[in-house]
Amino acid sequence: MSVRALSSLLSSDLAIDLGTANTCVYASGKGIVVHEPSIVAINTVNGRVEAVGEDAKEMLGRTPGHIVVIKPMKHGVIADFEVTEKMLTYFIKKALKRNVWVRPRIVIGVPSGITEVEKRAVKDSAYRAKASEVHLVQEAMAAAIGAGLPVTEPGGNMIVDIGGGTTDIAVISLAGIVYSKAVRVAGNEMDNAITQYLKKEHNLLIGERTAEQIKIEIGSAFPLDERTTMEVKGRHLIQGRPKTVTVSDEEIREALAETVNVIVDAVRVALERTPPELSADIGDRGIVMTGGGSLLKNFDRRLREETGLPVAIADDPLSSVALGAGKMLSDFILLRKVSID
Repeated sequence: MSVRALSSLLSSDLAIDLGTANTCVYASGKGIVVHEPSIVAINTVNGRVEAVGEDAKEMLGRTPGHIVVIKPMKHGVIADFEVTEKMLTYFIKKALKRNVWVRPRIVIGVPSGITEVEKRAVKDSAYRAKASEVHLVQEAMAAAIGAGLPVTEPGGNMIVDIGGGTTDIAVISLAGIVYSKAVRVAGNEMDNAITQYLKKEHNLLIGERTAEQIKIEIGSAFPLDERTTMEVKGRHLIQGRPKTVTVSDEEIREALAETVNVIVDAVRVALERTPPELSADIGDRGIVMTGGGSLLKNFDRRLREETGLPVAIADDPLSSVALGAGKMLSDFILLRKVSID
């Protein structure tokens, strides 16, 4: 076995995309090893963690009184310090498998609008979860690197990263961020909009998981080529009993219109504030979309219509941030240039 192969086997460095909806962990030499919901189920009687990630998501809306299901991340930053620490510890252990005595170096992606206090909270949580070194990088930069954009070249690259809690928009050139904006409207807001719409138009109360399912199956940002419908089960608000209604893609598009418009407007503002030379580059190269929200049907077409620019979705939009942060684990010169510690 070569020295390089051996060192990558023994290396325990991790890159983490600590997202509002999902946490994605990249391990040096192994690639993506964890991709699970950022959810923790806690027993309120003894304070014990009952489940984390996928198992905790299964419990959403189905727990007995003494178990609470917590989403410790809000808008890409830590809302519940203690629970985030438990969640991070769990994911780090899972990523390192048996190497529990190892203290990894960790690169974490954070939203561009993060405050000093929030930065401190992310770092402290990682150190408490047994990290030896922690480096923070902006999610938009990590997503651009993960999507394969030539960020170190003197040319404009535009990335739109639509996560669960925030949409990060950035224009990047020479490994630096020329313009960045984090809008606290993204995938979770879309789910919320669907829930409110069904409540108002159909008197139907649905849970978070159902709203997400509707968004994935028939949600869209631009008219679909073929009309589709879906049966939705929930509780009737007035009668109080289970009820099934049929909703169309048109209705859900109407429900999502406001949220989608906020993101489209933010992209428009970013284009207006980009220096002319870089604008010309973006005109040639187009816009790259990443994050789970970019998978909303026809979102790329909608942006194309609105901006008149080429729009592409990254090859692996859900893992772009973790993959980009992962590339920095082996490229310390680049990490030094882009880290925001």
